[in-house]
Amino acid sequence: MISINNLSFHFGSRTLYEDASLHIKPKDKIGLIGLNGTGKSTLLRVLVGEYKPDAGSIQMSKDTTIGFLNQDLLSYDTHESILSVAMQAFEQALQIQKEIDEVLHQMDTNYEDALVEKLAKLQDQFDALDGYNMQSKAEEILEGLGFTTEELQRPLKTFSGGWRMRVMLAKILLQKPSLLLLDEPTNHLDLPSIKWLENYLEGYEGAVIIVSHDREFLDKTTNMTVEVAQQKLNIYAGNYSFYLEEKELRNEIQKGAFENQQAAIRQTERFIERFKAKATKAKQAQSRMKALERMDRIEDVASDAPKVNFKFQFSVEPGRHILRLEHMSKKYGDKIIFRDTNVHIERGDKIALIGANGKGKSTLMRIVAGTEPVEGKHQLGHNVIMAFYAQHQLESLTVENEILQELTEAGSKRNEMELRTILGSFLFTGDQVFKKIKVLSGGEKSRVALAKTLISEANFLLLDEPTNHLDMQSVNILIQALDQYEGTFVVISHDRYFVENVANKIWYIEDYQLKEYPGTYHEFEMFQESKEKEAKKNAPKPEKTVIKTEAKPKTEVNPNNFQQLQNDLKKAGKQLQEVEMKVQELEQELAAYEAKLAEPEVYGNVSSLTDFTLKFEKTKKELDAKNSEWETVAEQVENLEGQLRG
Repeated sequence: MISINNLSFHFGSRTLYEDASLHIKPKDKIGLIGLNGTGKSTLLRVLVGEYKPDAGSIQMSKDTTIGFLNQDLLSYDTHESILSVAMQAFEQALQIQKEIDEVLHQMDTNYEDALVEKLAKLQDQFDALDGYNMQSKAEEILEGLGFTTEELQRPLKTFSGGWRMRVMLAKILLQKPSLLLLDEPTNHLDLPSIKWLENYLEGYEGAVIIVSHDREFLDKTTNMTVEVAQQKLNIYAGNYSFYLEEKELRNEIQKGAFENQQAAIRQTERFIERFKAKATKAKQAQSRMKALERMDRIEDVASDAPKVNFKFQFSVEPGRHILRLEHMSKKYGDKIIFRDTNVHIERGDKIALIGANGKGKSTLMRIVAGTEPVEGKHQLGHNVIMAFYAQHQLESLTVENEILQELTEAGSKRNEMELRTILGSFLFTGDQVFKKIKVLSGGEKSRVALAKTLISEANFLLLDEPTNHLDMQSVNILIQALDQYEGTFVVISHDRYFVENVANKIWYIEDYQLKEYPGTYHEFEMFQESKEKEAKKNAPKPEKTVIKTEAKPKTEVNPNNFQQLQNDLKKAGKQLQEVEMKVQELEQELAAYEAKLAEPEVYGNVSSLTDFTLKFEKTKKELDAKNSEWETVAEQVENLEGQLRG
């Protein structure tokens, strides 16, 4: 489908790709991974033609279509409803619908045969494009991504950036391109929507390339991993977990080859040093020097997994009870968030608050922090020092400060060497600590803000979506930091791998109550699955209703019971008679509609023509269904008669 051959791409003097190649086949599901700044998003933009390669070629089949979800789409703004925006995906069908409306308008005063023929042709094209179902398809995908039915008619302008991105994702999914490019699609999705998208992509018929820091999402949606490293595209024939295992094996092989080559180089250098001054060996020494110069050097394995190791400092030890909220209630107008619920946090709790957006997770965090008014009792424990991290707090960073200066002014009383060590853990090394905040990317600002939060003397942390805009390396750093943190924290996150590795309790909101599961996320998932299975098992079975026009007649009878056979035959015979009568009625109705459609006053009137055409099609479908039912019942009667004769 697409072939990238010997691609080279530079940003100024910086080389992102050099002789990189990749072949994308029609059903490939590719996870594109690599450190920040290696060029993952750049490659996607090269594929869509936004950037031109400096060398190499990109060959693409003529019928290839590309859909590209990226952060730039957040700038799209309109007063149109989100349903209308999503339905822009059906560009051709909408154009035909517009032409149909124009023809119908003309036919109000003009009854030419040519217009009627044009209308019929347009309606056939519209039907072939499945135009009659495009609205229901758009509604299904928007609701799958978390919108309620009531919200579908709200203007796009009234939604926040994250929800707008969901609308743009819905539009791209509805287009069904042959290649889907998704740049961090889970950044703006909650857990239910992520799981819905996973299921959708699993059955997607085209090819997909996904850039994501969510490793579980990659595991569930990809069958191939491409790592951007050392200016190349390194291919692994499996999902992210497969990549981790395979890369470790490749690194072992490369490390062994590197060490063997280094030993050979050292031996050669010793020979040269020893014999270069001797006339009898000078020629050999010279030859070996040239061999060293020509040698293709094997690179050592570079570690891309930095270790976090800094000591958290608490000025005071908190008491056993960190926070208690008693009989808490909260609502906005008529919308109830919490109703008479209780919250207890004990020292050492590592809590993850999960669930769908709009259920009140961020509201609860603000309530816990004491910044959101609430009904009920809010009691902070003895010696509790709190720090609150949220995305909006990135704006509170002093943009003219350098990174090191920002941490120095945070008041942690750590010296420059300690702060440099901490910043090194957060991937700011050497002179990078002197970069100004204003030139940092969103992910870099997040790392600075997280470092500020973690070096504070707080013994109770509130972290609202800390993994947003972080790459996998940065997420791993945060996991290590929180693993070493001896205090208490509550974190909101939709990153399941992160939650599994940091939390020992799971909070979720259900029926306006805060509920707690005392275990890991994986254990919570198993608990939920077990609960759902039990609910289905114990659910009352619906009463059986026999709809004669749809249900197949019962075929299982007792052949040894003559009376039973007679009763069954009597019932089947009666049903056959009823079906025959209905078939006759429908045939008469269909004939009447055919006659109407042939009348000039109907044929020449658009409204009447449309009305009778719809009635004709509906009756024809009913007749086809009844004929199928008649065949089934007639066969049943014949079988019963045969058993009675036997």
